Amino acid sequence: MTQSLSENLPPSHQDTKNFNAFLRALVTWWLMQRPLQTGSQPLRLLLAILLAGCAVLERAPLPTATIQWPTPRAGELAPGALREWPNDASPMVFVSSGHFLQGARPDDELASDNERPQHAVYITGFWIDKTEVTNARYAKCVAAGACRPPLANGSHSRDHYFDDPAYADYPVIFVSWFDARDYCLWAGKRLLTEAEWERAARGDDGRRWPWGDTWDGAKANFCDSNCVHRWRNESVSDGHTDTAPVGFYPAGASSFGALDMAGNVWEWVADEYAAYSADPGIDPLIFDGADIKVLRGGSYDFVAPGLRATYRYEDDATHRQDSFGFRCAVDRP
Repeated sequence: MTQSLSENLPPSHQDTKNFNAFLRALVTWWLMQRPLQTGSQPLRLLLAILLAGCAVLERAPLPTATIQWPTPRAGELAPGALREWPNDASPMVFVSSGHFLQGARPDDELASDNERPQHAVYITGFWIDKTEVTNARYAKCVAAGACRPPLANGSHSRDHYFDDPAYADYPVIFVSWFDARDYCLWAGKRLLTEAEWERAARGDDGRRWPWGDTWDGAKANFCDSNCVHRWRNESVSDGHTDTAPVGFYPAGASSFGALDMAGNVWEWVADEYAAYSADPGIDPLIFDGADIKVLRGGSYDFVAPGLRATYRYEDDATHRQDSFGFRCAVDRP
């Protein structure tokens, strides 16, 4: 059994057209009933303009809504099911099949234009790394000759980071999109699509941050009072000047159990950066070889608006910075 797209979109454009038609009929009737009187011409002109506007809206084409959602197969794993991926000994959680509205909600005053329009997307169930890829896991790929080392051994506030065992469970940084891709391939995985990332972060209820709609600085590693930037939030202190150990904020987990989806490090995803379309889609992926890729999730040097689950950042695929990391995905069996 399939499900119609119209069951999962915001209020119908057809409802708007019906209202316009009703309003136009009402105003037309009023004009016909009222004789032309001295001083009434400005009002009649205003109503005529209103009629013209209603007519234009009525003639606007309805968005196509003929897509039919796939039906999740019987016996699919429960959302948030946990497993260990053998190739790199990483914990993964399951994101179940389903549809959601990708992009910022109309009432999100913090949203940028590139987070809109909101559009319906269906995602086939998949596994996602529970945390960002760590220094220790990435080092194994380097040792195997499948990955190149990060651009630098240090971090923003440390002279030694990647090569220091004390930071083995911290997210790897100074990696490009190509480095992230190579690691995921070595581990028998792949990069997430942008839509997969957002669904894993937001769940099905369209939340602003992975944990909900209300900002809580205790649930993510962001630019708090320890941050060196002038835009830091002085009201919170977690003791981290830059990166934190992966999984350090369990209360900030998404509804699927993915950790650090807000803050810590930016996460490369598979897609090229492009403006959103209003059209619905099934497992969308924008990939045509362009150099500008998408990063998601914010980082330790961003504040609350940049950690929202719909926030989009883009950069050249070759860039390796001290706040760029990633996580991987695996198709369901």
